[in-house]
Amino acid sequence: MDNEFTLEDENPPLIDFGWISSNLFDDILPAFLQHLLLALIPVVLALAIALPVGILCHRRRWLYPPTTAVTGILYTIPSLAFFVLLIPLVGTGVTPVLIALTAYSLLVLIRNVVTGLDSVPDQTIDAARGMGLTERQILFGVELPLALPVIVAGVRIATVTVVGIASIAAFIGGGGLGTLIFDGIDSLFFTQIIVGALLTVVIAVSADLGLHGVESRLRPWARRARGV
Repeated sequence: MDNEFTLEDENPPLIDFGWISSNLFDDILPAFLQHLLLALIPVVLALAIALPVGILCHRRRWLYPPTTAVTGILYTIPSLAFFVLLIPLVGTGVTPVLIALTAYSLLVLIRNVVTGLDSVPDQTIDAARGMGLTERQILFGVELPLALPVIVAGVRIATVTVVGIASIAAFIGGGGLGTLIFDGIDSLFFTQIIVGALLTVVIAVSADLGLHGVESRLRPWARRARGV
């Protein structure tokens, strides 16, 4: 990745559009796509873990406090420290980043799964039982669909959080838009810093708005209350 302007330049432009156009497909787009994957994969993995764990915690309430305690401890570990602690176990690169970001997503997702299931009215479950539905049918046909808006709200929070933390992944060779930011800081080339930061914001805002739209569609009663 070649920077046209360095410290020796007296008045380098804040944004070098020539650099952007010449590096768009070789550096910027790959970093953007890699950042998307660094955000998407951990949330999907965390959701695959959080759904069964959350359902189990909802059914066996005594499991909920220790589960949130463990995931809460993981959530409080500073991101860079978490990455570094994983290096002796799995090395540098993408693997420690995916593990850490998945761990960061668990607390929010498990809490929202349990909260969503708790929000299902008891009379609705009793009515389903009265219709002869099994517990499995009630879970997948009644409880989870009604809990889905709250679960998606948790996915929304986890995704935006992960997008931001993933920017630090470049520090241990994890790639993503953090590569542009750190390279730009090293060379004081502001175009790289701005491009990396702006694209990170674009991913975060787009994910937030998209998931907010999904959440709203899953709450038709809320739209009707607003007259939408």
